[in-house]
Amino acid sequence: MTSYPVSLATWLLAIAVAASSQAATAQQAITLEQAVMMAQQNDPWLHGNRLKQQAIENKSIASGALPDPQVSLGLMNLPVDTWEFEQEGMTQVKVGVTQMFPRGDSLQLKQSQLELESTQYPLLRANRKAQLQSKVSELWLDAYLAQRTIELIKGDRALFEQIAEVAMISYSNVIGKTRQQDVIRAELEIVQLEDRLTVEKQKLDTLLAQLNEWLHIYHEDEFAITFDDDPSTFAFEVSNQLPTLQLLNAELLKASDYSRQRLAGELAYHPALMAIDVKQQVSEKGVQLAEQSYKPQWGVNAGYGYRGDMPSGDSRADFFSVGVTFDLPIFTENNQDKQVAASIAESESVKTEKLLLLKQMISAVEKELKQLKRLSDRKALYGELLLKQTQEQADASLNAYTNDDGDFAEVVRARIAVLNARISALNIDVNLLKTVARINYFMARYQPQQQTNSQSIHTHRIGEE
Repeated sequence: MTSYPVSLATWLLAIAVAASSQAATAQQAITLEQAVMMAQQNDPWLHGNRLKQQAIENKSIASGALPDPQVSLGLMNLPVDTWEFEQEGMTQVKVGVTQMFPRGDSLQLKQSQLELESTQYPLLRANRKAQLQSKVSELWLDAYLAQRTIELIKGDRALFEQIAEVAMISYSNVIGKTRQQDVIRAELEIVQLEDRLTVEKQKLDTLLAQLNEWLHIYHEDEFAITFDDDPSTFAFEVSNQLPTLQLLNAELLKASDYSRQRLAGELAYHPALMAIDVKQQVSEKGVQLAEQSYKPQWGVNAGYGYRGDMPSGDSRADFFSVGVTFDLPIFTENNQDKQVAASIAESESVKTEKLLLLKQMISAVEKELKQLKRLSDRKALYGELLLKQTQEQADASLNAYTNDDGDFAEVVRARIAVLNARISALNIDVNLLKTVARINYFMARYQPQQQTNSQSIHTHRIGEE
């Protein structure tokens, strides 16, 4: 047996140790928790939502006030022959004030409707934060997958470079069974690994750019994002540690205890569905408001008429008048009736909107649960068998080649199989966490600031294995 194959095994071991040492000294980078926190703190949408809530609250106060009174000022019955104010007794300067009163309880109802509408905005913010957590988590995990895949490919590329170098030496010195096609095969694998590396780098750059969209520092006072043209200020990478995510309400989602009815009851507390409940209540107020159109609108007017003295010098009495005006909603068939019918139809349509979203949520949760089950099965399969067997196959191929009883191509294929298996296992781990992140969005709950989070949540940790 020649000395060359023994040195090949030694070099492979040395390169593997060096690759693991390099991975252990990974640079400090942004974690998943930091990325989610930054995204939620620097989202202009959330600030805009708060401003909209303030606008609705101010409108609700304004809507409860009576309309401004109308003041009229006029010169009445002035004689055109002389244009003298004192000539005729009917000539007067009249000042009048008119105050209109809205129909029925429309003021209170409109104010109540707007107050109710303002309570929708905190729910929308809670839903947005849950969406951000899910979206940023998926982007971060995809970036982590690309980053770790690059590290795995780099490690194997170093191995194949050593293999190609040793194969070239062996072929040049006519040692062992190395053939020219073995040298070409080793070099081809290096080129293919380089291409895979380039593809993963491109994917990583794209994902980091997408993730960076949510990490820009946003100043609410300035209503602007400050950009820096120095590339080093926004160049970052994700941390090299796979995080641990908790599956919320794991007890509810267990296959043995799963109930669609129970899931629907739990999803009813999701902020997106609660926001539709508020929308439904607002539309019901709209029906009551439309019903006020059957009631008359009242108005009160008062006037004071000043008259000048008679030509003889005697004074004239001034006039005071007061009156009430109101309309008669008696032709209601094509006006009030239709308005009320339209409000009722709009209110009923909101119910279907909630039902549609609830069905979509249940379907999405069930889809993610099935995917979680299959991914868990694959994770167990890779952990117990595939990774171990591919590594054993690679070791066996190398030993056979070392003892001049194996094929060089088989050694290369076995090493590629090990790399592919490790990347597949990494894909499974990342997709498991992405699935958990998507499920957790549907388990999001609205917690008002004044309430403490004392409700116990059954959790299941994913990623600790």
